[in-house]
Amino acid sequence: MVDGLGVGDVSEVVLRDRKLMSADGMFVIIAVVDSQTGKIKGEPDIISRGFIYMKESKELLGQTRKKIKEIITKTIIPSNDLNWVYTRNNLRDKIGQFLYSKTKRRPMILPVIVEI
Repeated sequence: MVDGLGVGDVSEVVLRDRKLMSADGMFVIIAVVDSQTGKIKGEPDIISRGFIYMKESKELLGQTRKKIKEIITKTIIPSNDLNWVYTRNNLRDKIGQFLYSKTKRRPMILPVIVEI
């Protein structure tokens, strides 16, 4: 295999990720969370590449934003030691199940939680 300037230097993980993205695309979730209260500030941002055409999927995006808020609200318990890794993994798993139930496709989901 050839990748850029190198030959055969791409790991299996990178190849697996590329295959997943080429089949079902990717779905990025960006949520800003107040670390003191555990509440989401504003609406979660969603970026989709190769999964859905966002201008034609406003209903699905609205449902997904609502689901994101529910998941984060139920997962985050305000305290000094919030478990952001668990929150991101929980968000990835549950939104993955939700999107599969709606579209029968499994995009690569990349949750980003920005704490303020």
